[in-house]
Amino acid sequence: MALRAAIIPVTPFEQNCALLWDDVTMEGVVVDPGGDVPRILDVLKKQGIALKRILITHGHMDHAGGADELREVTGAPVEGPHLADKMLLDNLSKQAAAYGLPPARDLTPDRWLEEGEVVQIGAESFAVLHCPGHAPGHIVFVNEALRLAIVGDVLFRGSIGRTDFPYGDHAALIAAIHEKLLPLGDDMQFICGHGPGSDFGTERRQNPFLADEA
Repeated sequence: MALRAAIIPVTPFEQNCALLWDDVTMEGVVVDPGGDVPRILDVLKKQGIALKRILITHGHMDHAGGADELREVTGAPVEGPHLADKMLLDNLSKQAAAYGLPPARDLTPDRWLEEGEVVQIGAESFAVLHCPGHAPGHIVFVNEALRLAIVGDVLFRGSIGRTDFPYGDHAALIAAIHEKLLPLGDDMQFICGHGPGSDFGTERRQNPFLADEA
């Protein structure tokens, strides 16, 4: 498999900024650069990766707070999330201030993403799924051939995304997981926004939040 992945923990929330790249062409993407842009740039340089695009799963500051700075330095376009998160991206600076985090820039993506669209990561195509609940415009990237999903804060090992934030919707989140993610198959592995990844089968069987809703 030519596609490789690395996790760069960023912000005091230890958000999993994901770096994925084609090991043949050395072209890659960064998913959810929430902050600590110098650290991200250092990894790109050391790995010799040419950044082709910046992908955003949703508009919370620990996932999107560094995207505008990274775009400015590298020239890579920002793609995602869904337009429903515009009000969050328009207020990233206020989000950062509210949590006492380093300043973040408000963000306007070069391309909003909708369900059914596709993004390229090297030679691989990732389908876009709209999975609201944690945030109204949250999206997930899925490659069925590689059995890999990048789920942001929709689903975690043993947990699910918080819905007590403004614009959160618990019922919508549970519906997205059951109707869009779990049907992709038990062997689908995922990279999530915080903590270790897992696979859909393990979460379907063991995640207490999903069992309670089954």
